Amino acid sequence: MSQYYSADFLRMLRNEILIDEVITDLMNLEVRNMRDRLRFRCPLCYNFHTATNHVTNLARCFDCQKNFNPIDLVMTVGKCSFMDAVKILKDRIDQ
Repeated sequence: MSQYYSADFLRMLRNEILIDEVITDLMNLEVRNMRDRLRFRCPLCYNFHTATNHVTNLARCFDCQKNFNPIDLVMTVGKCSFMDAVKILKDRIDQ
């Protein structure tokens, strides 16, 4: 049986689970703290030309031009489906 998640629930996951926490705690990506910005090793091109934006809750790699929201990042790093990524993030907020 397939799980259904409402658009509001998915929006909440995307906006309220902080991208910095997904990078550092959940996905354990290699990071470098540079002044007031968190740099992380891009899971696609493996470079550190990255940054996070606290206003939009997105991460960006400037080398491969990819933006990541929390769901995208879990899918990419975890090599999992959208539904699996949503479950991982849901389990995190259920703790």
